[in-house]
Amino acid sequence: MPAREYKTLLVESEAGVARVTLNRPERRNAIGSQMVNELLWALGDANADDSVRSVVITGAGNAFCAGGDFQQMTAGSEAGELPFKGDYKDLLLALWRSEKPVIARVNGHAMGGGLGLVAACTFAVAARDAKLGTPEIKVGLFPFMIMAVLERVIGRRALVEMMLSGRHLSGDEAARLGLVNRAVPAESLDAAVAEYTAMIAGKSPSTVRLGLAALRDTEELSLDAKLPVLEERLHQCLSTDDAREGLMAFLEKREPKWSGR
Repeated sequence: MPAREYKTLLVESEAGVARVTLNRPERRNAIGSQMVNELLWALGDANADDSVRSVVITGAGNAFCAGGDFQQMTAGSEAGELPFKGDYKDLLLALWRSEKPVIARVNGHAMGGGLGLVAACTFAVAARDAKLGTPEIKVGLFPFMIMAVLERVIGRRALVEMMLSGRHLSGDEAARLGLVNRAVPAESLDAAVAEYTAMIAGKSPSTVRLGLAALRDTEELSLDAKLPVLEERLHQCLSTDDAREGLMAFLEKREPKWSGR
């Protein structure tokens, strides 16, 4: 991944994992237009780098992301030194449609706009003592933007209760609702995230890419429209070197050696 002068993030790549840390601990990693823009750059770089298999997003200090930065409420007003790529809605779309799996490592509070990031990621693992919620209602606002991704991962009744109450959920409650995949003790958070990155690393890069693309491209279609597209994507997958290698390895009772092609 290219080295960039980030002001609100720490970005590093090692062993196929791009690690992106929201780095405004003095503001509990509140997200503003500059951080949004930098996240779009980091995610784009990770998707373009063949050596990167997965992306992990977490927060510096004791919070994941406390929500929107009220000092930067005007979208795009402070994109920072990097050229402007997009605003918060573009970031949610980029996470939801990412070509590579993105894992939210929820180490602490994930509120409002921060919870939107969690919901838009491919996977999410939370510390049990983390707090997740939509407190906007308490200050006369409503989580309009993040509702679009929240309603795709949790049921309507639980979502409405969370949004209208403003109540904070524990990591365990968030896992029961499907808002995160797993909740673990804080000391086990890194190990749980590593299980996901290792799982992804052991799979064919081309198959993961094709599968996520198919999910992205067909989720808005009716069943009648979806099945022909998925049939076409199946044939596309079967024509890859990795599919041929995987089937041969199965027949030969050995581990496959993925080429990513």
